[in-house]
Amino acid sequence: MSKVKNGRKSQSFLKGAMVLGSSMIIVKLMGMIYKILLSNQYGGVGTGLFNSAYALYNPLFMLSTAGFPIAISRMVSESITKKRYRDVKQIHRISVPIFVIAGCICFLAMVLGSFIYIKLIHADNAIFALLCLSPTIFFGCLMSIYRGYFEGMRNMVPTAISEIIEATCKLFFGLTASFLVTKYGMGQFAKTGYVFGIKCANEVEAESAIIPIAIGAAITGISLGSLLGFLFLFIRYKRGGDAITRDELRNSPPPRKSGTTLRIMVKTAIPIGLGSIIMSLADMIDSTLVQVRINNIMQSDPKALLGVYGSLIPDSVYYGEETHTFLYGCYGIALTLMMLVTAVTQVFGTTALPSVTAAWTSGNKRQLKKSMETVMRVTTLVTIPSGIGMSVLAEPLLSMIYHGSSVADEVEIGSKVLAVMGISVIFIATSTPLCSMLQAIGRMDVPLKLFTIGMAMKIVVNYILVGIPWINIQGANIGSIVCYGFVTVVALFVICRETKIVPDFVSIFVKPLFAGIICGITAYFSEIFFDILFKQRIATILAVITAIIVYIIALVLIRAIKREDILQMPKGNKIVKILEKHRLIG
Repeated sequence: MSKVKNGRKSQSFLKGAMVLGSSMIIVKLMGMIYKILLSNQYGGVGTGLFNSAYALYNPLFMLSTAGFPIAISRMVSESITKKRYRDVKQIHRISVPIFVIAGCICFLAMVLGSFIYIKLIHADNAIFALLCLSPTIFFGCLMSIYRGYFEGMRNMVPTAISEIIEATCKLFFGLTASFLVTKYGMGQFAKTGYVFGIKCANEVEAESAIIPIAIGAAITGISLGSLLGFLFLFIRYKRGGDAITRDELRNSPPPRKSGTTLRIMVKTAIPIGLGSIIMSLADMIDSTLVQVRINNIMQSDPKALLGVYGSLIPDSVYYGEETHTFLYGCYGIALTLMMLVTAVTQVFGTTALPSVTAAWTSGNKRQLKKSMETVMRVTTLVTIPSGIGMSVLAEPLLSMIYHGSSVADEVEIGSKVLAVMGISVIFIATSTPLCSMLQAIGRMDVPLKLFTIGMAMKIVVNYILVGIPWINIQGANIGSIVCYGFVTVVALFVICRETKIVPDFVSIFVKPLFAGIICGITAYFSEIFFDILFKQRIATILAVITAIIVYIIALVLIRAIKREDILQMPKGNKIVKILEKHRLIG
């Protein structure tokens, strides 16, 4: 439940998670609709170009922010706990020039680096998407100034609203721009036989020529959304402030020297930032290797790869030498669903950091144990059934959201990818909150070390396995399981060792796993049953709903949800009383 101090609202872990989680659901649904419509229109090649742009963007954005939003959130939370309100103000002042300078440098780096990157992945037509995405780095840095600040105060509302603004612009402006480009290009072809200066023999060639520019136009919506998201946060801060009162400032101890605050910020941010940078850089290398290794197969033994997919790879893709981009796009289609789960647990990590930091700073071991267990339990309650559900319903889920004959081949390939990806998502999504808790207790160096080792393992595994024709893109999934499985297990061990706290592993892992397996079995057989009675899309929806209901019943029956978890939710007291009355709560 929210606490109010002198007009300043702070949110509990679950309340903050619900605020950010609700916005994240809206954002991810909009993002999923956006990607689905793009994939339905532009197929695997368009999806591959879109994902290639993000492969370069992500490490540069991580470099530009370099862990400072998390460092700011942690420092603000710690200063609020110690009632050092002048330090809170100083943290904000110092962060502004850091983000502005970093944003400018990394924006220029992406513009210049785009021309090198397209040569590495053998995809010159990705340049439009890369250049259109580059302004997002600058505006994203400006947003980070305020997001980390508000999150440190446990006020997740400004971040949530700014994310919804971003997603709305991406969906409506981006899709409108791509539609107009496509319409103009096809109109040009009908009149002149040319598309943006390129001579095209038929409609298939015309559509292929339009795809790179249309994807770039779609990405302009993302850049516009980041600009408007920043403007909202800036106006929100200027008009609403942070609710620190004059009395609090007057009674606050003198602030640290600016140089001291900067040193603490840098010391906190560098290991966090390096971990994020290494992870994003490794993902970029991973993305590049996947495409390069598949391209190598097509150069050395194309029959082996065609033997795996046969007619699923269109002739226009094969003869246009875009097979590597196409298969990477099929992998990206599966990623769209996976990212829904990782986004939710990223929210848990964001909201857990100030909560766990406050408990660690105050030395309240009982509160620390409760906070840690709540974060871990809520995380596994989401990740385990989601991962299992994706694996058993891979093909029906993708067929439901990607429809039409234009992407039937991509869906068939992507469903096989998602079946394995469902297992990897459990480890990927669980590792994020665990690493956030390590940062909260002052061990910012551990996630850096773990991700460095884990990503090195992933790159080696991917390089070897993706180069084997009968494994190809599935090798990326296996690499993820190896990498994030390692990070999850070791991060959990270090948390227990550093805090001297042994969490309740039965309630955190065993019970959610048991209920998750029941959920997966229910989903599998429900899909078969409903598919006899209804059309596939309706059958899939009913199977998902049935599995969720059975999962919730299983959780209640085995008492997997704790009293303190529910108390932190809105109307938690009333829910607890009802469950206690029926002896259904642990």
